[in-house]
Amino acid sequence: MIVVDKQQTSARLQGNLQEVWRLIERHHQFEDSSGSAPQEQAPELESVDHAQVFSELQLKLGQLHPADIAHILEALPLEDRLLVWDLVKADQDGDILLEVSDAVRETLIESMNPHELVAALEPLDTEELAELAPDLPKQVVSEVMGGLNEEERAQLQSALSYGEDKVGALMDFDQVKIRADVSCEVVLRYLRRFDELPLQTDKIFVIDDIGVLKGVLPIRKLLVSDPEAMVGEIMATEVVSFRPDEEAVEAALAFERYDLVTAPVVDAAGKLIGRLTVDEMVDVIREESDSDMLNLAGLKEEEDLFAPVMDSVKNRWAWLAINLCTAFVASRVIGVFESSIAQLVALAALMPIVAGIGGNSGNQTITMIVRSLAMGQMQLNQAWRLWRKELGVSIINGLVWGGVIGLVASLLYGSVSLGLVMLAAMTLNLMLAATMGVLIPCLMQKFGRDPALGSSVLITACTDSGGFFIFLGLATFFLL
Repeated sequence: MIVVDKQQTSARLQGNLQEVWRLIERHHQFEDSSGSAPQEQAPELESVDHAQVFSELQLKLGQLHPADIAHILEALPLEDRLLVWDLVKADQDGDILLEVSDAVRETLIESMNPHELVAALEPLDTEELAELAPDLPKQVVSEVMGGLNEEERAQLQSALSYGEDKVGALMDFDQVKIRADVSCEVVLRYLRRFDELPLQTDKIFVIDDIGVLKGVLPIRKLLVSDPEAMVGEIMATEVVSFRPDEEAVEAALAFERYDLVTAPVVDAAGKLIGRLTVDEMVDVIREESDSDMLNLAGLKEEEDLFAPVMDSVKNRWAWLAINLCTAFVASRVIGVFESSIAQLVALAALMPIVAGIGGNSGNQTITMIVRSLAMGQMQLNQAWRLWRKELGVSIINGLVWGGVIGLVASLLYGSVSLGLVMLAAMTLNLMLAATMGVLIPCLMQKFGRDPALGSSVLITACTDSGGFFIFLGLATFFLL
């Protein structure tokens, strides 16, 4: 048995990237030397065989899996990315386009002419074409569809009729189907007619004469069953199935919950129309996780690491503008208490502590709530119970850590009253953080928005402004 070590895989991937970088650097060195005066060229550069560099680079790329090449392309600036892309074997183009991020895929497609795109797409399956189609020029999609047979064209049109976040857009049409009124021996003979089974085939779908799903026959059960046993006697009738208009994220969570490898997709009449596979569901989970991470930071969409400056500006400006407004509000809160700060300078040194600990606590709460909503573990009607729980956590943390920093403040500034104000302010701000940490994502969800969208920015704004107001207000009332 071959054991795949994650650390070794990561090291191998990084080593491949380093080797590609080295060859690209040699290419650039040769280009630089070719533009230099003869007397200025370094001796070692004079012997560089430019064709040999390209040959080594192409050979290296030819040895890599498409997913590894995709990783390398995402790690390269645009000029070097296109250099490497031109050296990739044409028969790998389609697989690599499937693996790269949406932002990088856009730059690669823009660099290809229609003929190259059509050639890259020809080896792909229907469901893979459906995944790429939204990013392709319409004329290319039309030309590719013209090369499909009637069944494949109907499958592609069916997949494209659903949104990218629906099960129907991700379903695989390549599945093995049998009837319930045949024996296991017949099924085994039928399977031997295949050159190879579709990938991730862990079960065979059992249908009736009109294609309605009746159950599934796991391969592992088929292999150990009596060859004379009828499929209808040994098949599983309790089947996790999906409708094509269901959310892909919900399907992915079901795959995780029930440890599925494949699952059938049926229409409203119960007819089998496709299947979902675990590899697609893993991609959905990863993309959803990435999306939540980006949304928490206020990024509108996934961004190419080496995107043009203006593209990155457009992706980031909206929530930065909102953050600027909230920061201005926080500054005005401080401005209201300018006289208090002038009388007791210690306030200026201590107030960032109150705001900072509140922001950290709020982000902990909001991350947990957003994750729970995304995983389907929390319903909006449970918000009240969770708020009370988070409020209890914040009170305990506020009393413990507020007491610690209050003691430190008392010793530093010789004022027990200042220490008590720190204790009270930190506890109240943590309570505010808990409240907003539950309220913000729940309101987002209620109004049909992504609960992660800008949540980190909003919670920080609340705890900053609220923390300054609470701390400076208490200090003004009790100390001055």
